[in-house]
Amino acid sequence: MTATSPPPKSAPRLRVNRLVLYTVLVALTGLFLGPFGWLVISGLKTPAELAASPVHWLPTHIQWHNFAHAYHLIDFLGYARNSLIIATIYATLVTLSSAWVGFGFARLTAPGKKTLFGILLGSMMLPQMITLLPTYLIFARLGMVDTYWPWVLWGLASAPYLVFLFRQFFAGLPRELEEAAIVDGCGYAGIFWRIFLPQSWPVLAASFVIAFTWTWGDYIAPQLLLSSDRTTLAVALMTTYVNGAGVPVTNLQAAASVMYVVPILLIFLVAQRGFVAGMATSGLK
Repeated sequence: MTATSPPPKSAPRLRVNRLVLYTVLVALTGLFLGPFGWLVISGLKTPAELAASPVHWLPTHIQWHNFAHAYHLIDFLGYARNSLIIATIYATLVTLSSAWVGFGFARLTAPGKKTLFGILLGSMMLPQMITLLPTYLIFARLGMVDTYWPWVLWGLASAPYLVFLFRQFFAGLPRELEEAAIVDGCGYAGIFWRIFLPQSWPVLAASFVIAFTWTWGDYIAPQLLLSSDRTTLAVALMTTYVNGAGVPVTNLQAAASVMYVVPILLIFLVAQRGFVAGMATSGLK
């Protein structure tokens, strides 16, 4: 007696399933884009409309000049340049250093490697506030306050989460790659730079985007370590858009926040293929 395969799904049922799937995806997209859409709408309102009760969902008269006013009210490009310098330096260095550490955990053998990797993963659970005061004291004693050197050192020290991504990716590559290179006289440093690193471009893209976003959106470290002239755009958005009484001008803050988010969106759109591939392949072993 032979087993019979179940009859294929009918075309109408497939269309219904696809329609349900697309409906769910559209609903989720709207849910995630909702806050950004509300930010854009807030940037087009007057202060009175933002403070109105009940809520005015749409502006009565669109205030396009809010964006120009927010741009010219502060040195927007100057603060954006500071953010770009810090974020690029940190993202580049931390991506390379995390790749090197992840390669060591994935391909090298040494006593206590599993214990060290467990400590590394455990450090991911430490909140930033715990290390804030010791970090400031160290950089103050080294004379690095109001400089960009802290971000250089943080980048060279690698990041636990990115190390984990690279470790998972490198652990999935075949052992024959390095064995053939060792036979040809290549050391582990050459194996890393010539073989493993070029093949890890999806994880490199994902790590760079993640690290850049961390630094671009960080408020605490620049506020603590940098003066008002050298600070970043994130700090400027929260401290400079105020009226004479010190009350935040929320519509200008919203307009400036929209312009603040645009570079991150552009970077993600450019690197999205590598970002998605990196997040997917780093979980394989």
